[in-house]
Amino acid sequence: MELEVRHLRALCAIADTGSLHRAARLLGVAQPSLSTQLRRIEQELGGELFTRERTGCRPTPLGRVVLGRARPLVAEMRSLVAEARAAAADDPQLRIGSTASRALAGWLRRLRERRQEPVLQMDVSANALLNLVAEGRLDVAFVHEVEGCPLRIPSGLRLRVLVEREPQFVSLPNDHPAAARSVVRLSDLAEDRWMIDPTVDGEWDAVHRMLRSAGLNPRVLHGDYHTTASLVATGEVITVCQPTRQSGPETVVRRLYGDPLGVRLLLAARTEAELDGVYPDLAEAYRETAQQSPAYREWLERSGMDNPVPALP
Repeated sequence: MELEVRHLRALCAIADTGSLHRAARLLGVAQPSLSTQLRRIEQELGGELFTRERTGCRPTPLGRVVLGRARPLVAEMRSLVAEARAAAADDPQLRIGSTASRALAGWLRRLRERRQEPVLQMDVSANALLNLVAEGRLDVAFVHEVEGCPLRIPSGLRLRVLVEREPQFVSLPNDHPAAARSVVRLSDLAEDRWMIDPTVDGEWDAVHRMLRSAGLNPRVLHGDYHTTASLVATGEVITVCQPTRQSGPETVVRRLYGDPLGVRLLLAARTEAELDGVYPDLAEAYRETAQQSPAYREWLERSGMDNPVPALP
């Protein structure tokens, strides 16, 4: 059996939903059919990609490696199809690239109200997205620059700062001893296992530097965003997170004492006109998202900031 895009899409669906049943429903296929397909994929690749547990499916180490390569391929194929359809209809679309952000939904909604349906390409690498803008394969990119790890900005790009310094918070299991406090010291987390996504530009270096400065040398695991979220929920690890992330039934988001880690949020395009066309909607969406996140809203109030985004140009 040769792997096809549909197989990669199935693997991503299983990882995203954490369940064969939910993934089958998302893909519009029968669960037995998806289970058979997964077994064939695993046979082709030579090992188990997911562990089947009573509570659902989790990627194995091999599964995390495969998913790390599969997600960009699936996203690229989605973009290819969307751009081809737009070209066939002579209906050029706005091509947006972005690293992960809860502001995306509000931004896309606002853009749809003003123009054609935007094409979105997600990537954990801000540098990769900036290169795609420089090459003309994306129109704009919304990216995160981790403090102390400058991005490689291609010549000719125009940048606009959305947030000069967004503090990074920590995501904990809700039964963690530090979860009872609104502000957590790094020393309170000395015995925990951390999980970091090493494919995010600068994140591993910055977190390692932060922990070392606090005199900590904890155990650190590597995993993607979805794996990390599931392991935090089960109490296996803790992780740094964006302040806009909301607490859930099994996890809490807390501020780190002294705000030791931050990122700069940037919008990049090839022209100022392209920035002008999308920046106001992104700024409004980010403000809305910040106000919906209790921990971040409290941080803003304590910092004496009405909102984290500068006035619109």
